[in-house]
Amino acid sequence: MLVRITSKRQVTFPARVLEAMGVEPGDRLELEEGADGFIVRPHRIDLSRLAPLRGKLRPGVEAFDIHAFRAQPHDPALRD
Repeated sequence: MLVRITSKRQVTFPARVLEAMGVEPGDRLELEEGADGFIVRPHRIDLSRLAPLRGKLRPGVEAFDIHAFRAQPHDPALRD
């Protein structure tokens, strides 16, 4: 499968590839360099690494819902 690089060095992946990877607009991809080239994979947050923070949250504070946050409209100028 070939993808084209634009003059701005951007790449568009076929929809079926992104669907198979389970990524959506706003998600990040991780590039890992190896001896034979690069491996592209979705960047996932390891929720188990957040467990030590559980006891440090104030009681009664509602958990942050990242999915609801991503679904809200935001100014595109605020993107990374």
